[in-house]
Amino acid sequence: MKNVTLALRCVFLAITLWVCNQFAQAQAPAKPSAAKILQDIKKLNVLGSVLYVAAHPDDENTRLIAYMANEKLYNTGYLSATRGDGGQNLIGPEISENLGIIRTQELLQARRTDGGHQFFTRANDFGYSKDSKETFNIWDKEQVLADMVWVIRKFRPDVMITRFPPDERAGHGQHAASAILAEEAFEVAANPNRFPEQLKYVKVWQPKRLLWNTGVWSFGSQAEFEKFVDQLLKVDVGGYNPLLGKSYGEVAAESRSMHKSQGFGAASSRGTSLEYLQHTKGEKAGKELFEGINTTWARVKGGDKVEKIIQKAIDAYKPTQPATVVPTLIEAKKELAKLPESHWKKVKTEELQEVIKAALGLYLEATAADYSSAPGEAVQVQVEAVNRSAVPVTLKSVRYTFAAKDTTLNKQLQRNEPLKYGISVTLPAAMQASQPYWLRKPGTLGLFAVAEQQQVGKPENDPAAEVAFNLTIAGEPMLFTVPVVYKRTDPVEGEVYRPFVVTPPVFVNVAEKVYMFANGEPKQVQVRVKSGKADVNGMLKLDLPKSWKAEPASVPFNLKAKGAEQNFTFTVHAPQTQQDAVLKAIATVDGKNYSQGLNEINYNHIPAQTTFPEASARIVKLDLKKKGQKVAYIMGAGDDVPVSLQQIGYDVTVLKDENIRLNYLQQFEAIILGVRAYNTVDRLKYHQPTLLEYVKNGGNLIVQYNTNHSLVLPNVGPYPLKLSRDRVTVEEAEVRFLEPNHPVLNTPNKITPKDFEGWVQERGLYFPNEWSKEYTAILSSNDPGEPARNGGLLVAKYGKGHYIYTGYSWFRELPAGVPGAYRLFANMISLGKSNEAGGGKAQNAVN
Repeated sequence: MKNVTLALRCVFLAITLWVCNQFAQAQAPAKPSAAKILQDIKKLNVLGSVLYVAAHPDDENTRLIAYMANEKLYNTGYLSATRGDGGQNLIGPEISENLGIIRTQELLQARRTDGGHQFFTRANDFGYSKDSKETFNIWDKEQVLADMVWVIRKFRPDVMITRFPPDERAGHGQHAASAILAEEAFEVAANPNRFPEQLKYVKVWQPKRLLWNTGVWSFGSQAEFEKFVDQLLKVDVGGYNPLLGKSYGEVAAESRSMHKSQGFGAASSRGTSLEYLQHTKGEKAGKELFEGINTTWARVKGGDKVEKIIQKAIDAYKPTQPATVVPTLIEAKKELAKLPESHWKKVKTEELQEVIKAALGLYLEATAADYSSAPGEAVQVQVEAVNRSAVPVTLKSVRYTFAAKDTTLNKQLQRNEPLKYGISVTLPAAMQASQPYWLRKPGTLGLFAVAEQQQVGKPENDPAAEVAFNLTIAGEPMLFTVPVVYKRTDPVEGEVYRPFVVTPPVFVNVAEKVYMFANGEPKQVQVRVKSGKADVNGMLKLDLPKSWKAEPASVPFNLKAKGAEQNFTFTVHAPQTQQDAVLKAIATVDGKNYSQGLNEINYNHIPAQTTFPEASARIVKLDLKKKGQKVAYIMGAGDDVPVSLQQIGYDVTVLKDENIRLNYLQQFEAIILGVRAYNTVDRLKYHQPTLLEYVKNGGNLIVQYNTNHSLVLPNVGPYPLKLSRDRVTVEEAEVRFLEPNHPVLNTPNKITPKDFEGWVQERGLYFPNEWSKEYTAILSSNDPGEPARNGGLLVAKYGKGHYIYTGYSWFRELPAGVPGAYRLFANMISLGKSNEAGGGKAQNAVN
């Protein structure tokens, strides 16, 4: 265990150090430039909105969003049906919900870059699907439609644009489903009889038109595209914005490159760039996207006066003295207040206040002494307010909204003289922990559980704690609310911010996600107890089914300081028969049970994320035999397969680059390449001859899936094989044995159809679809209505050893504790091996 754990720590330590050196500053107060302030003032006179709709993070057209938000100055939103939980991760080991958290934050960073707003539905990305029918079999279509209608009614777009068509051209069932839902929601949003419960908070809304953002890719060829191009609406999004100092292609590349977990770094572009839009529903536009839509203040009764005042501010604006227009902007605010209540009055009032704050150089900040606190705990908050202008500003009071507490000040903020003070504020005892709202309750495979209507559509939680500054600016009362954040000074990076979070008083973390009981022996289960506040005492136990047993039954813990930890080891005994269950760790403090762990996600390009997953693990009694003991692993994009193999008794070494030498490798029964290794590890093009020589000398090389683009070498095997995009997405799809007598299906474990029960998310992906005669196809499977996919497991004899290419999704199945996946993987490692440990040359290997 120490060997692989230490090696994995080395791999991720490098990532962590890089993270620390590049840490995101998204929580820092905004400091807009004079040019940005002018652009925001201009936007006050634009009353138009557009909503882009697709299925996943990274599906959005960032060029079109950047253009709409910064050139046309429309309120521009992106509605992603899912958070991308089912994707792959190129930057670390996180999958499922944790990957969804990363991709959510990547989208928010993208919107901070291109100026858009971000929305979601409750739909869960359950993985790739072939068509919309399959998608709707898993999603609750009516509920996802309700969410899309909610966002439309709340955001009130004049124009909607889909990224995909509603048919097979979308290339992914969830892509097509997003377009189908958008077409239905376009009409349903205006119907008061559909989802009437929403009308307590919003009004019905009918967008003017819906279009599909198409291109050559959807027509199959340039020639076919040319036949229809004259029927399409064209928008040149390649302009240059002097206030930003960038083209929209440059802004779009920066935004697109935020999707780092998917490897979507993008190159900048300059010059003319046409986007093509095909009419779908509503009133058809002839030449302009917003044709027939009034985007001036004339659409609001009495708004002409506001428009004239804002234009006066635009004309009088001085980049070196932005604050000189504040009196004019306050005049506009007063005039705006006289208008009847409406959507645009609310939107423009919020925008106007932010512009006034920016023009003043008004800096408002509230920082906590620690990044986390538990309910009932006192939080030390440092408040800072600075007016960097000659406009008179008085700070009347400060309200700590999370604790219903006020500080009355009545102090004028002298020009460029900071007002700072510290205060202790106690969090309410009933305050909710900062778990992402969509993960607070168990959902279904297709839908997250969100109880509160007002939460639906939000990209993330509201700040855990906020501070409201009550001011008068040039005599006009204004209220600004800022989140409480944590800030520290790094000796290299300077100021580093992260969100402030509310935590449980105690955390319990089980060391592994899965425990495989494969040899009849009990297993040691390690549990770490960590305090979320000082002086936490209680009892720790494991909650197990009756047929399982833990020793000791419970243990006391005593944590004096906040952040203190204690580690405990329980011996767990499994029943005799193969079965699986769930183990849960429970800490009891003051008569209350706590079973939440502590999970932190830290990457440079997004704010740090803190979540509290259930402290549980899957426990599996497994009927398993294996040959050999020592295996090596070359990490690819990141996965938990090495730890999973340890669970069934393998001695796993994660190889460093300098270890890939033939005399070192010959000590291992098998070498396993992590997912997408040939896409992400450039050095493999130099190591390939050594790896194949290892196989020739009697070793087994197991290569997990790679995508068919961006390979570091043209052929990943000893004989020709061609990777494709073929995949089997239905996890229950029948698996047929093409070579039932092959050793990989019989030794040391007899593989049966039962071993393919209980698989998660998919069977496999990116199967080869062509291969030379030297390979033997072992298994066949396919999704409904599709031809057989036989390339999921290919075995070739090469010299004395075996080369195995497999597209089956071991990186999902092994960490999920799927028994049959372990049995078949053990057979791959054992192929051609005797019962003795060692590959025949292990005794003479150089360590």
